[in-house]
Formats: sequence, structure tokens, C-alpha cells
Amino acid sequence: MNKPAQSQHSSNCNTTPIVLTIAGSDSGGGAGIQADIKAISATGGYACSVITALTAQNTLGVTDIFPVSPDFIEAQLDAVFSDLNVKAVKIGMLSDAGVIEAVARKLRQYQPEHIVLDPVMVATSGDLLLETKAITTLKSELLPLATLITPNLPEAIALTRSDNHAAPVPSVDSSDRETIIAQLQSLNTEAVLLKGGHWETESQSTDYLLTKSDTVTFSAQRIQTQNTHGTGCTLSAAIASYLAQGYTLTGAVAEAKNYLTLALKFADQLKIGQGHGPVHHFHAFQPQSGDLA
Repeated sequence: MNKPAQSQHSSNCNTTPIVLTIAGSDSGGGAGIQADIKAISATGGYACSVITALTAQNTLGVTDIFPVSPDFIEAQLDAVFSDLNVKAVKIGMLSDAGVIEAVARKLRQYQPEHIVLDPVMVATSGDLLLETKAITTLKSELLPLATLITPNLPEAIALTRSDNHAAPVPSVDSSDRETIIAQLQSLNTEAVLLKGGHWETESQSTDYLLTKSDTVTFSAQRIQTQNTHGTGCTLSAAIASYLAQGYTLTGAVAEAKNYLTLALKFADQLKIGQGHGPVHHFHAFQPQSGDLA
């Protein structure tokens, strides 16, 4: 069954909606932990963080990565969970199998209500960012714990191939999309949000929320802007924020999709760096100029 999304929300106003982001740091501020904290804050959550890696990064690219040890990642997780009532967790960049195992071990120990996994696996160039062993570990250790995983098309292909390798993105008019959807629905995880941003020939950007028995679509006008850095981080963090506030999964995805669309719509009001700048996380809190209707 394929049906359009409807926003759904149940009140959770008696508790502070605390959201933990587990991800790498982006020194340029557009993606990673920095984007997550902005998105969570802008959508009504309280953000706390566990840093898995430091990157030397700006709008032009990544020049260096300094990984954080699994032991220290576990120490950060213990510090957060032993004190804060975390309602939802967003997971981004995890550098290797050891880090993935450490995060999974602590999540099984503390059992947060919602886990949103953004499987950062494939670079814009198409190169895999994780070794095959790490992808296998991600699939076996974290996918079963996740409320939702949010792959883009190259990541979805890597997750569904038996050899864990990326593959060319299929054309929009081929039958490959339905094949990928069926394969994603067979993964050992609760739900998958297949992001459609890589099918750039379409005027609409359509994402597919997949459960074992259902498909819900979320469509929005495709925004033409160079400021797209951190879109995946922003969307997954916003979903976690809305889940922490009591939204249903469908409602959280719908609200987050709308938030990201507006953040892209107003992104050109930001003049950040010389390359691909960030989306406008705080567009709702700043005066807007020009006719953007």
C-alpha cells in the first residue's frame, strides 16, 4: 500500500524532549554534531552529544579526520545516560567496527525509546566511507536496534547488496527503485526512510517511509541551491527531535521533511564559505528578505 503522509502528534509536554546525537564533529559547522544540535534546537528539542570523531572540514571538503576511541565514546555515553532522561537518539558518523560495537553495546544497556540511524557510508563521489567489516557490523549490531534508518540511495544500495559495495544509482524510470524498496523492507530493522534526493531528474523530492507491510511517501518541491551541506544530518536529527516530543513515526518524518524543505528554501540567505554551504537551520527565527513564496 502506497499512501501520502499525514502529520500525527501525541502530547508529550510533561517532559523535556532530550535528544542525544552520536556523530562526528564538523569544524565548518554545517554537518555532523553541529548540524544536529542546530536542528534539534530549532525543532523544539534539547540536544546533548557524544562525539565519535573530529574532522578538519569546511564547505569545500574534509581534509583530516581524528577518530575518538571506543572507550572514550562509551565514557561519554555513560555520562549522558546516567544523568539525562534521553527520549531519542540520532546516530551519524561511526568510523569503524569497534566504534559501532561500542555504541550498540551501550544502547542495548540503556535502551532509549527511539533510535534514528543515519548510515553515513558513501561519499558524494560514490566511494565507501566504511570498510566492508564495518558495514557488516552496522547491519548486524545497530539495524535491529533502530526505530528508523535514513539511507540515501547509494547507502541503500550498499546496505542491500550482499557484498556491501556501493553501486551506480538507478535511473528514475527503471524498475530498480521498486526492487530497492523491497530489499530495504526485508532488512532486520523496524523502518527505513529511503531519501530520494539523488534522483535529481525529478521536480519533486520524494522520500519513502518503509515498514514491513506499508509504504508512505513524502514529497516536496525540489529546492535549487548550492547550500546543501548537512541535509542528511539535519533531517535525521529533526526526526529524532519530533519523536522525542511525542510524534508518531509518520508524523515525525512529515514534520522533519517540512522543516528541511524550508531550511533549504531559505539557505541562500546564508553566505557561508566558498563551497557547499549549510542549510538555514534557524530560518523560522530570523527575518526573511525578498519574495520567497
